[in-house]
Amino acid sequence: MYVRVTRHKGYKTLWRTFGAASCKETRHKGNVGNKLRASDNMNDNRIVLSLLVDNTAGVLARVAGLFSRRGYNIESLTVGVTADPRYSRMTVVSLGDHEVLVQIENQLRKLEDVRDIKELPAGRSVYRELIMVKVRANASQRQAVNAIADIFRATIVDVGKDSLTVMLTGDQSKLDALINLLEDYEILELARTGLTGLERGAEDIRYLP
Repeated sequence: MYVRVTRHKGYKTLWRTFGAASCKETRHKGNVGNKLRASDNMNDNRIVLSLLVDNTAGVLARVAGLFSRRGYNIESLTVGVTADPRYSRMTVVSLGDHEVLVQIENQLRKLEDVRDIKELPAGRSVYRELIMVKVRANASQRQAVNAIADIFRATIVDVGKDSLTVMLTGDQSKLDALINLLEDYEILELARTGLTGLERGAEDIRYLP
């Protein structure tokens, strides 16, 4: 439910959050790798929330709309059905100071569709994200791109006459490192799923009736 598409000609990045009434477009004068690495400095002000919500139409729009109306920034938002088809699990990543993050959690708890909510602390949770990167590569460049993919245990999921598409699953730093190396080639398209995660262990499992 969250897609980031990057066209490196002119360093134009388009962020789309489906269901939200917002779309932000920016131009980067520096390279995209530097922009992504700079985001690591904001990790101290990042909150990752795991929401169990009713699996009904309009839930995503209501959650995203709450952020939009309150002026909260969504870094990523992903959602998918759980083992119980009545519920979906939504992972929301937001940025802000501590007071803003507390307000976000309190406002989400007021939504009827939200059955349970908990924070996923970095030290006690497992985070993953998937990325697909299409790079321009002719026959003489494919071996070098393959070598980069092997370093990260990434997968080549498509081969064209003049392009390769690389897929990788990992944490944010691993994905950013892959992008940094692939910037030596022309990146034609880039898509990221957004963060999803679960808390480690079974001490805090929430059961719904």
